[in-house]
Amino acid sequence: MIGFFAILTSYTNKGFLELDLRTMEWLHGNVFLDALSIFGERWMIFIVSLGLMVFLWLQRQNYRGMFFVFLTVGIGNALNQLMEYFFTQERPDLPKGLETFWFPSSHAMVGLLYLFTLAYFITGLIQSNLVRWAAWIITTLMAIGIGLSQVAGGEHFFSDVLAGWFIGYSLFAAVAVWYEMRERNFKKEIEEESFE
Repeated sequence: MIGFFAILTSYTNKGFLELDLRTMEWLHGNVFLDALSIFGERWMIFIVSLGLMVFLWLQRQNYRGMFFVFLTVGIGNALNQLMEYFFTQERPDLPKGLETFWFPSSHAMVGLLYLFTLAYFITGLIQSNLVRWAAWIITTLMAIGIGLSQVAGGEHFFSDVLAGWFIGYSLFAAVAVWYEMRERNFKKEIEEESFE
């Protein structure tokens, strides 16, 4: 959250302008990165998230898990749209015709949220630590790629993307902590009932 608010209050200063210019020079027109934007489209996020909720329901009727998905992806998407509405401030003029006023990037924010939520539940079923680590590394690289696709395609400034990652991860971490605490309390209650 600190990173997000730091960018929100200073993304029009010279340092961020320089960062946005440099990343645009490096990434704009990168066809491979631009193609990754499909994984951050709303229809893709909806299909994957709905599939995850069905899986959680069929697996063990994990209603808290389904609520987890709703909080991260559903509320995260609504929060992003709200922020994009309120933070439509004029940005510095940059080359290559980029004309966005949307802050933060929805691809970066909601893309991270749905991928991390998916990885959280899938890796919970995997026994091998090595495979779990590999899954998280791939997920993180995918989230980074989806965010950078917006710079490569000219839809967003890098500062928009960076802010999206910060706020997306903050929301994911908050929901994950809540979920872990609820799961621990639920297991404790079951153990207490079995002793009685």
